[in-house]
Amino acid sequence: MQKTIFLLLAAFFHILYASAQLGSTPKREFRGTWIQCVNGQFQGLTPEQMQQRLTQHLNICQAAGINAVMFQVRAEADALYKSSYEPWSRFLTGTQGRNPGWDPLAWMVEQCHKRNMEIHAWINPFRAKTKGTTQLASTHPYLKSPERFFEYDGLLIFDPGQTVNHQYICSVVEDIVGRYDIDGLHIDDYFYPYPVSGLPIPDQKTFAQNPNGFKDISEWRRYNVNTFIEKLYETVHEVKPWVKFGVSPFGIYHNAKAGDKIPGSDTRGLQNYDDLYADVLFWINKGWVDYTIPQVYWEMGHNTADYERLVKWWGHYAAERPLYIGQDVERSVKAADPNNATRNQQAPKIDLARNTRGVAGNCFWYSAALADNTGNYAYELQEDFHLFPALQPAMPFIDDKAPERPRKLRAIWMKDGYFLFWTAPKAKREMDRARQYVIYCFHKGEKINLEKTENILTITNKTMFKLPYQNGKEKFVYVVTSLDRLHNESKARTIKVKL
Repeated sequence: MQKTIFLLLAAFFHILYASAQLGSTPKREFRGTWIQCVNGQFQGLTPEQMQQRLTQHLNICQAAGINAVMFQVRAEADALYKSSYEPWSRFLTGTQGRNPGWDPLAWMVEQCHKRNMEIHAWINPFRAKTKGTTQLASTHPYLKSPERFFEYDGLLIFDPGQTVNHQYICSVVEDIVGRYDIDGLHIDDYFYPYPVSGLPIPDQKTFAQNPNGFKDISEWRRYNVNTFIEKLYETVHEVKPWVKFGVSPFGIYHNAKAGDKIPGSDTRGLQNYDDLYADVLFWINKGWVDYTIPQVYWEMGHNTADYERLVKWWGHYAAERPLYIGQDVERSVKAADPNNATRNQQAPKIDLARNTRGVAGNCFWYSAALADNTGNYAYELQEDFHLFPALQPAMPFIDDKAPERPRKLRAIWMKDGYFLFWTAPKAKREMDRARQYVIYCFHKGEKINLEKTENILTITNKTMFKLPYQNGKEKFVYVVTSLDRLHNESKARTIKVKL
């Protein structure tokens, strides 16, 4: 008991000291990470072993201030959840279609919410088989309707030119969103396949059969993906209006060319618009995505795709919806800061993202690099960049109504300590229900300013909080507010206590 009290006090006064030493970090900031299955990190593990590995990742990410997890649940028309549409993933058992005996997505929803993290179910919409898959389960959609797919460089792809595929994928998403208490539905950068030199996409027959008034096949392909994105966005919000729909595109939208009317960056790499037929800016400006995470994985000073130029480009052109930057942990710690060769690029990259207008957070590739504390990255997040908790960025275009404030806030002595207790506010709609609470702490006489991140002690889904009691002589003011599913924040409820 004495050790527990000591640790609570140490953490409490560390925060108070740090608030005097550091400038304020953003009160609202997306701090995500990706947990992928396609690399085979879970393949062949028992449920207990996989849960143990995921628990390790989640615990370290929680300590590092991560507040959202993108969990890959559909890599190749398969499932890391109980699906009536598609077979169990081989990335679980090693054999596609074999029941692993548990539901990883259901387990992850529970575990993430227990840690006050959002969970976004991450799917690959069009890829139906990766190169490493040699055998498909009898229930795989390709074996039922092979005419809806094309082969490309060892992959199987749902033909985006066939609207039946749009409808089918949206049915799969409707099933996920409807049955699981996820916070977001997330897709990555695979639309039309990444191009291979000398290997054309075999969709000319589909184009000839249904050109939709287009003469240019490139424009037709972009139209196909645009149509799908609009339908997918509508599907997610029709099922649950509060579930966020986000996309993580390749880091380059389009390379600038002389006389080009399409917005382009000063880069020379593969392009969303031209090579993957993903017109990301069009989706953002149409309001068909709730957030965007471009994968700006390159280093500062990279010859063909400089991190600084790209972050500023995305901040300028893509801020009509919340914009977060995809950060590569391993590349960042291996590269030296261009302005200070004694340190790596973690600090300048995060600082640049935070100081670029339009950018509202970061997402880190990938959770295993954080769990391994590669290059001290996770520790630096914990002790510096994510020292204080952060609310999720607001999404007023979905909902801007705040929940009611907590009720009956009181401080009570219990046999194991001094606690704050409160009661959840009443709500008529799910969108207005309090899901979490923010607890702030202020010294006696200190002006109460809820925009000062350093005064946030914690964000919790519980209706109680154990106070770091010391000797009952120093006075503090505690403030508790409610958060709904979209992190709209209520008015405050305050109480004075002696610690």
